[in-house]
Amino acid sequence: MSNKIKIDLFSDPACPWCLVGLTRFDQALQRLDPNVELELTHHAYLLDPNTPEGGENARDVLQMKYGQAPDEMWDRLEEEGKKSGLDLDMRKQEIRYPTQRAQILIAIAKEQDKQQEIALALSRANYLKAENISDPDFLADLAEAHGFDREEIFALVQREDLKGHIEKAAADASKQGVQGVPFFIFNEQYAMSGAQPDEVFDQVFAQLLSGEPMPQPQPDQPA
Repeated sequence: MSNKIKIDLFSDPACPWCLVGLTRFDQALQRLDPNVELELTHHAYLLDPNTPEGGENARDVLQMKYGQAPDEMWDRLEEEGKKSGLDLDMRKQEIRYPTQRAQILIAIAKEQDKQQEIALALSRANYLKAENISDPDFLADLAEAHGFDREEIFALVQREDLKGHIEKAAADASKQGVQGVPFFIFNEQYAMSGAQPDEVFDQVFAQLLSGEPMPQPQPDQPA
């Protein structure tokens, strides 16, 4: 028996399955016994580190990637989102923005133990409100709403050295086997990918705390 769980989580606010997965994960966290000692670290992952500054048309990107229109996948995402209480309209956000600056903010949030709420807020802003999550003013406003210094964040998210650090970390994650997000590593031993059903997260937490074998995860979802 243990009351400690260590979680390393890889995600990208540009990934719609991350919104669904992080929402389900967050709901599972709320159901955890408050006496559980949780060590949660979000790590950067970039679906496309070469996304241009002004973004690019999301439909065109997915059409090129998969060789077909994304409507069927979008319909499935909306259906899965609704199961988790998300009023998700995949046609609302027409642009896929670069996420290096958003990832800088997520990394900074570690200092105040607010990575989960910032990562989730960024994903929600991207897909529920169609915000430009690469815009420094938007990022500074979002950070300020979560208790950070606005001017400091505005400056930090535009630093080229921090952007380079994010890109290296994301590249290293890919080299180490993270090929899709969301991706979870529990207690440095058990890996799980995709927007798993609610009950899977509950099972994982229960079995980690009891020391029982981990459940077999469902197949990953495409980003």
